[in-house]
Amino acid sequence: MNHDHPYYMDRAIKLAETALTAGEFPVGCLLVHEGEIIADGARSGTYLRRTGAPPNEIDHAEMAALRKFYQLRSPVDPERTTLYCTMEPCLMCYAAILLSGIGTVVYAYEDVMGGGTRCDARLLAPLYQERSVRIVPRIRRAESLALFKTFFKNNRTGYWKNSLLEQYTLARK
Repeated sequence: MNHDHPYYMDRAIKLAETALTAGEFPVGCLLVHEGEIIADGARSGTYLRRTGAPPNEIDHAEMAALRKFYQLRSPVDPERTTLYCTMEPCLMCYAAILLSGIGTVVYAYEDVMGGGTRCDARLLAPLYQERSVRIVPRIRRAESLALFKTFFKNNRTGYWKNSLLEQYTLARK
């Protein structure tokens, strides 16, 4: 099994760059099985607030990729599948990843405000306690951090303005 984490994270970052160009939160996600990209996703939700609608907090990049994963025509072993994401999965996405049986999660930038991978599984309900996933943090962190800095420096972006995540991100070097 090929574990070229930087290569696949670069591909996830390309998805995040596309999302950022569209005015979205710069999160890109890939699912890789035996060296092949089998699903991908990017964040969506109209974060520039052109319409005044509230942000979409369900269509995260990980959820989009997992939906594609479940639509695959040929079944794959989720334990031998790696999820790559430009930001640490939130609690909602992490729970979905656990329930999906994904074997490894690789992320670039830590989510100090809502990251779920650092949860103490012993405190979770039994369904989640019996699931395990290998976590590989900080792969291509600097590149991902640069995308989030660009997002938060955009004055037209109102998403998570003045939040802990924005403050933490803009203070990073």
